[in-house]
Amino acid sequence: MAASGSGGMTQISDLRAEADEFDSLLASLRQGDWTRPTQFKAWTAEDIVRHLHAGDLLALASATGPETFARMYDEAQALRAGGKTRREVELVRIASDDTGEALRRRWRTTLARLCDTLATKPADARLKWAGPDMGVRMFTTARQMEIWSHGQAIYDLVGRDRPAPAARLRNIAEIGVRTFGWTFSVHKLSVPQSVPHVRLRAPSGEIWEWNAGNATDRIEGDALAFCQVVTQTRNVADTSLTVTGDTARHWMSIAQCFAGPPETPPARGTRFRS
Repeated sequence: MAASGSGGMTQISDLRAEADEFDSLLASLRQGDWTRPTQFKAWTAEDIVRHLHAGDLLALASATGPETFARMYDEAQALRAGGKTRREVELVRIASDDTGEALRRRWRTTLARLCDTLATKPADARLKWAGPDMGVRMFTTARQMEIWSHGQAIYDLVGRDRPAPAARLRNIAEIGVRTFGWTFSVHKLSVPQSVPHVRLRAPSGEIWEWNAGNATDRIEGDALAFCQVVTQTRNVADTSLTVTGDTARHWMSIAQCFAGPPETPPARGTRFRS
């Protein structure tokens, strides 16, 4: 009997909801906001949406089939090897010079196609990516995480608090915990054998907990703050997290829950709401 599709998977509904919230933010931007540099590498809102759109196209290729993904990924690698910048590679992949509202509509259409395609995948499917292969649930969460994390730069740019965290924030905390080993390996460091105890206060007030057996290394505090650190939207020193133990402190100083080359977290005090 064939495995059933994952259309009812919570993570797909969460990805759609994250996209809805981000789309509302984009719809509220004034024309000049699209080209103002954010605190994230001085990327503009257009840079961010173009990056998300290019990532969604690559994700859609992966969900379509490994051969389609390999072709698109190899094309990007060849362009980079030939001296093309990230932005130039993304423009080639998108095959459009749309800006502002037109870019927003193009991104949203692709994201909807991606969600629909993921919903047809068996729940136990594994998908190719730029980093390690991922199960369809974590793959979907990774796309949610990208929207959530890059959205923060735009909220900061326009000086607006983002809506109160929803229960779907747990997905991002989950991927943050699961990429403990990835954080060290992508930085070419030995992965510590002992994974820190993570104890977070959810938006609802309940406690989310992982690796409770570790009494030496601990990270405790607000779930939102933890998600901000692992996505590199805030320096850990700019949050209220309590970090205990050498391994926990090292992890939080380089935490990276996204694929790609190693990235340096923002310096203290450099990312904040305008």
